[in-house]
Amino acid sequence: MIDIESVIPHREPIKIITEAIELQDDAGTAAAVVNERWPLFDGRTVHSLVLVEAVAQTAALVEGYKRKKRGQDSIKGWLVGIKSAEFHRELLALQTRITVSIKSLYSFDDYAVINGIVTAENETLLTAVLQVVRLNQD
Repeated sequence: MIDIESVIPHREPIKIITEAIELQDDAGTAAAVVNERWPLFDGRTVHSLVLVEAVAQTAALVEGYKRKKRGQDSIKGWLVGIKSAEFHRELLALQTRITVSIKSLYSFDDYAVINGIVTAENETLLTAVLQVVRLNQD
């Protein structure tokens, strides 16, 4: 089991991902449960826009895992752009367990393009392609 906080820069209240399910050098799967501490909580539900952050955090988890295996420091931060995003639900009910799967489509130096899919049970909640730039240098 990997200590997520040892490989990603995110902390409460923005930290969403709570469980690493599978990690590889260019892909990974993580999970979390929607709760009232999440950003965009309106008192009853959470807006699904926060799922973009879940994809970004899972990408940071994969990159941090890969860097830790090589004996490098974890990522201190990313600059993230949304290349595309298709939301299949506007609001998320509390206690919904989400699964986030990411795959690196390509990378060059400190730049990468990541494909992410967020699901809950058998329903796709978000499909997105993110562009990320790593802020810290080796």
